[in-house]
Amino acid sequence: MKFEEELLPGRLVKRYKRFLADVELDDGRIITAHCANSGSMEGCQRAGSRVYLSRQDNPKRKLKFTWEMVRVGRAWVGINTGHPNRIVYEAIERGTIPELSGYHEMRREVKYGENSRIDVWLRGTDHTCFVEVKNVTLARGQIAMFPDAVTERGTKHLRELINQVGQGNRSVMFYFVQRSDCSIFRPEDSVDPVYGSTLREAYREGVEILVYEATVSPQQIQIKRALPMDLGI
Repeated sequence: MKFEEELLPGRLVKRYKRFLADVELDDGRIITAHCANSGSMEGCQRAGSRVYLSRQDNPKRKLKFTWEMVRVGRAWVGINTGHPNRIVYEAIERGTIPELSGYHEMRREVKYGENSRIDVWLRGTDHTCFVEVKNVTLARGQIAMFPDAVTERGTKHLRELINQVGQGNRSVMFYFVQRSDCSIFRPEDSVDPVYGSTLREAYREGVEILVYEATVSPQQIQIKRALPMDLGI
């Protein structure tokens, strides 16, 4: 995914109320930007960090800027959770995710289960595939981890995927790591042990787990490579 407009550089002043961030732009202006991330963003919200923002000219929007990425160590980390579904969908469409190739029909945000929507729905000649996409920003050392906050909704999604396997469909939990400084993925049990145990249950029940990292830059966010995982089982 290439950014359509040039991003604006600045430094983070503070993030607050989860969805708001004050940023000092390079020209000295301090503006309030929308933070499209409901997680804790542990390690990604240190005051003074270099950040990039996109500008939205939609007159219906109260906030004209959106926080897109933050510099953590030597890597840019994409914090906008609105992008992964689109990026993964386009990658599947291009055939750059071999595990999800060979389907003749694709759709996004399809209703299924108990009042849920699957991020990517795929249909092949002999089965249907349900792909749930999660954005990963948390890293401890070189270990990418999810979640960074308790997520009852995420646990519900795992249950829905398990149910689809029971109905004879293919289910995939896809972790999109929006940073390129990690070498392995693990569930973060100290943050949400229920989610971690449910993920292991899902894996044992036949839900597939894919982890891909991205290269993140002020010009684009692009899927780079698959990462190994360690579920501790």
